[in-house]
Amino acid sequence: MSIRSEILHQFEQVSREQGMRLVPLSDELLLLDSGLDSLCFAILVSRLETALGVDPFSENTDAPFPVTLGEFIRFYENAVQ
Repeated sequence: MSIRSEILHQFEQVSREQGMRLVPLSDELLLLDSGLDSLCFAILVSRLETALGVDPFSENTDAPFPVTLGEFIRFYENAVQ
C-alpha cells in the first residue's frame, strides 16, 4: 500500500470509528475542514506512526504544520524517504 493510500485509509477508518462525518478527501482540502477533531488527528498520527514507522511531527519540529491534505500526505512521503 502506498503512503497516500495508507493515509486516506486511516482518515476513513478513524472517522468511522469515532463517529465523525468525513468530507470528500482531496489534496486541496483544508485539514480543519475535514470533519475530524483533534482527538481524531491524534489517533490518526499514532496509527500512521505504527503503519509507516515514522512520526514526521516529532522528527521535523521546525517544519511548518501542513494545512491541506495534500501537504499532510507530502509531509509523510518526505519523512519516509
